[in-house]
Amino acid sequence: MAKELSSSSSSISFSDFPEDVQLCILSFLGPTEIATFACTSKRFASLCANDSKLWFTMCHRRWGSKTLITKWGKGKIPYTLLYNTLHHWENLLGFWRRSGPGTPSLLFFHWGPSFLSASRVSPSKSRSYDVALTPFLSMTLSEEGHVVSFLDPDGRADFGEFFSEVVENEGELVPVSVSFMGKRHLVVEENLFGRSSSSGGEECAGVGEDESGSPGSLPDQLLMSEIYQHFANRRSPGSDRSRRQRRKEKERLARRKWEPQHFVKVVNCSPTPSRPLQGLWKGICDDMSLGFYLVAYDDIGGIVCRQIGDPPERSSGYTPVFWTTDATFLESPFSLEEESLYDSRIHLQPDNGIHEQFALSDDDVVVNGIQQFQLSDNVVNRILHISSSYDLVVPDLAGSGTMNPRTAEGRIWQYQNGTFGFGFLRDNFAIDMKHIVHNGCIVDTVNSSDD
Repeated sequence: MAKELSSSSSSISFSDFPEDVQLCILSFLGPTEIATFACTSKRFASLCANDSKLWFTMCHRRWGSKTLITKWGKGKIPYTLLYNTLHHWENLLGFWRRSGPGTPSLLFFHWGPSFLSASRVSPSKSRSYDVALTPFLSMTLSEEGHVVSFLDPDGRADFGEFFSEVVENEGELVPVSVSFMGKRHLVVEENLFGRSSSSGGEECAGVGEDESGSPGSLPDQLLMSEIYQHFANRRSPGSDRSRRQRRKEKERLARRKWEPQHFVKVVNCSPTPSRPLQGLWKGICDDMSLGFYLVAYDDIGGIVCRQIGDPPERSSGYTPVFWTTDATFLESPFSLEEESLYDSRIHLQPDNGIHEQFALSDDDVVVNGIQQFQLSDNVVNRILHISSSYDLVVPDLAGSGTMNPRTAEGRIWQYQNGTFGFGFLRDNFAIDMKHIVHNGCIVDTVNSSDD
């Protein structure tokens, strides 16, 4: 009897499952696997081509908890198109750093109800650890399946619950194209050729492809057209048509509200057990302002920290702060010299901050709204030697020659809670770091209007 049951149970195939179970299982596959599976039978080919069942289920399983699947394109676009678009746009999620001049320095892409949104991320001006978020860019699909992207140069727009409402009342919003050059480089440029750009798959060409770029995408076609016109005009300088083309090009450029800007993706935004200092951090600078810091490890064991800031900050752009070629920590117990260097530090904190690893004493003082206090208890787990960036960018200030050779040296003190502080021997203070991101979300956020 047991043998008969075993034989009957082994004969159950995938086609014997109910359709809703089949859809649930297939939703875990990708488009390539779905195409392969569709070749197995006519019945499964029909199921795999069912847009409202299978492709809706695939979209909902993958992005249903992050955005409103049925609201994209007002529910009038095929889910196959929506799946391909969201799959390409998923590479945008996270932080992007501006490359070159312009604003903003730091962008954070995240899902909206029926669009993908990017916010400017900047330190708040409230002398605290708060991070200000300002609306910057939104991307969605029109009812016809075209990519629609608008940029808010002034950060005043409230993109609201549905992107379509903004499009109808765009005001000072600038239509833009977002072009990809490999996976980690994008260009935001004004779209002077109409409100709607290419379809979802075309504008996102290059995301998920190799690093060589995206030949055939709309921006590349326009670029090649402009190059051709440029050389054609040079060969026929006297033609009336060439003069008209040059005049139209000047008029088009004169209408620009936004100059093209390049952004590079910030990868590895959070620390790992093997790279405990890695990621984006924030801390009170020596000029009593909140600063953003990016700490990156190289392939040979070195560490470099750079400060990210918008003009007119004193440390604007992508400024190096410290570096080391040896990421080997000193472990406890520490020498008396190291303990003395640490105990002599004044740690700068906002007066309204929550001091997770520091206990305040009666000797603490507030200067310019910034809490200054010394540590009475050793909460340092490990210590790392670092060097000032001066010996990279301004060798004469590195402490060589007649200057004190110790002025370029510094320390990183890793605390028990996983954060760290750093300081240089020429100073008597330490800059203590806090996380900008926790579990993929920005912490301590405020709206720019509340700043």
